[in-house]
Amino acid sequence: MLVGDQKFLIDPGPSSTLSTLESELAVRGIEIADLNAILLTHIHLDHAGATGSLVRKNPRIKVYVHAKGAAHMADPTKLLSSAVRLYGERMDALYGEFLPVPSDKLHVLEGGETLQFDSRELRVLYTPGHASHHVTYFDTTEKVAFVGDTAGICVEGNPFILPATPPPDIDLELWNASLDAIAASQPTRLFLTHFGFSEHPARHIASYRECLRHWSDLVGTLLSTTTDEAQAMAAFSTAVNAETGRSLSTEEANHYVFNGALDISWAGLARYHRKRASAMAQS
Repeated sequence: MLVGDQKFLIDPGPSSTLSTLESELAVRGIEIADLNAILLTHIHLDHAGATGSLVRKNPRIKVYVHAKGAAHMADPTKLLSSAVRLYGERMDALYGEFLPVPSDKLHVLEGGETLQFDSRELRVLYTPGHASHHVTYFDTTEKVAFVGDTAGICVEGNPFILPATPPPDIDLELWNASLDAIAASQPTRLFLTHFGFSEHPARHIASYRECLRHWSDLVGTLLSTTTDEAQAMAAFSTAVNAETGRSLSTEEANHYVFNGALDISWAGLARYHRKRASAMAQS
């Protein structure tokens, strides 16, 4: 975003797309050296992976991140170890390197802050559910909510929405409360990191709640009817692929499913259900 003399990025993406980011900034007459800040909705590699590389190129950049994610930006060892378990040999090709961010460049958020960039005011909402360290930035001037992954995957306003539910932090109760908080701001538009604006926030949020509920119910049913993890995950993927196929062209469906990483979304929801079952058994 450009605000007066202030230039900042929200979720710069992974290092694997850094050259594309630089090219797109250049089209707008901006260089990495011109950037003042990076605002992270959360620290997953597809959102935050290029941050350290950008700070190395321009040490003036300030990085805003939730308190629960800040330590992992300074020392990404545990984050990368977890990602390797999920992505295996695909990780380097998908995301590239993840460089640490010097601690003195990190500006830690809790939620509730107001960030001022010249005349532009951004309110920080704490919006966990997808990740425990997730925040949303609400532009009080244009009434746009930059929601990261809180409102799913939607390609350039397409009415079809695909959830993204990776481990380890999926919590549907917190997620619905986060959607409540975004809706209470009465945004005129949502900006989803994947991919673009939703022009009908209330309708989008209502639809996404239903998507999350449906996926949760599907995973819960599969977990209760089979003890074979691979078979259950395959049944989940088959069901979701069938849904995308009914709503989208083959090319569109492939784009959604590639970005949705269904095996990882299965793992996140399965973990959520098992944690709930364990908590209920102990109560």
